[in-house]
Amino acid sequence: MLPDIERKMLRIIANYSALRNYTPTIEDLENKTGRDRQGVLQVLAVLTQEQYIQWSKNEPGYIQLLVAWERTPLRPVTTPIFDSRYSAFMS
Repeated sequence: MLPDIERKMLRIIANYSALRNYTPTIEDLENKTGRDRQGVLQVLAVLTQEQYIQWSKNEPGYIQLLVAWERTPLRPVTTPIFDSRYSAFMS
């Protein structure tokens, strides 16, 4: 699961792409997220590493969206087989 800021920035990039047919600039991302330039660049680096976007510090204005939605976890969330809160119902 992505942390909130990364999920937020991914949604901003996806919405810009869908509605405007181009990705947001670094300045757009600063305005929408309330982060400074360095903070935006750090989040973009993480989204690149996680392969949600294609982006390079050498060309900071170029962002290519690879995956528009957060991926679901590969392993299912499990619950305990026995939970003591339900022991009254088991007798």
